[in-house]
Amino acid sequence: MGVSNNITAVLNFAALLCSIPIIGAGIWLASKQDNECIHMVRWPVIILGVLILLVSLAGFVGAYWNHQCLLAVYLFAMAVLIVLLLVLLVFAFAVTRPDGSYAVPGRAYKEYRLAGFSSWLRDRVTSAGSWAQIRTCLSASNVCGKLGQRYLTPDQFFQADLTPIQASPRPPPPIALSLSLSLEHAASGCCKPPTACGYGYVNPTLWINPANPVADVDCYAWSNDQTQLCYNCNSCKAGLLGNLRSEWRKANVALIIAAVALIWVYLIACSAFKNAQTEDLFRRYKQGYV
Repeated sequence: MGVSNNITAVLNFAALLCSIPIIGAGIWLASKQDNECIHMVRWPVIILGVLILLVSLAGFVGAYWNHQCLLAVYLFAMAVLIVLLLVLLVFAFAVTRPDGSYAVPGRAYKEYRLAGFSSWLRDRVTSAGSWAQIRTCLSASNVCGKLGQRYLTPDQFFQADLTPIQASPRPPPPIALSLSLSLEHAASGCCKPPTACGYGYVNPTLWINPANPVADVDCYAWSNDQTQLCYNCNSCKAGLLGNLRSEWRKANVALIIAAVALIWVYLIACSAFKNAQTEDLFRRYKQGYV
């Protein structure tokens, strides 16, 4: 095996290692409790990582045993996969760029509104058919039931760093809002009613006697039934989108690092492949001359 093929084999092994953080990011996304309820985030990253691993393995075999056709297929397939990875990254950044979060005075957690997220994310999650399945899954996940075990007093709860799904909604501005604006500005929270409703705190998932039940359309959607809570609220949908956005932004860091490493490995592998072809032509020419 020539020097260039040795280099190509090492580079393909490096590309194989680059697939590990991609697969890991996909598994991490799929394992998150809220993402278990959303099938669209489970497989794309994992499938792409597995394909990169398989193609890198094929390239390693081709370089080690000097199969030029297999190396050519590897270079073409890896170029396609790198382009797909870059497209996925650009798309993920585009749909997760809008941030529906708000800082709330006196609260450790942020609150969210539906209008603050991209329309693509909203359509995938909040459509009637999708939300019916997601809502059932969230209700069965006990994501809210854990709050009662963790926070015993109102001060502990209001100063807690809650997830977007658990967090309470941001009160609307003091001016009167129409029903449509209330829907657009419904903030996050599956586990408690909107703050603007004025519900009295009993425990994190039990609230009574709303002082202002017409302040938000979600005020009427709240239920002390532990299987219902605010899972039918627009605020719950916004909370889920907040979680999705946060998790995808974290996963994108690993994908960016892997993409940069793959591009460098691919460029060097292309150069090594050309050198290997040159070495092979020179060897054949020399043998023919002799």
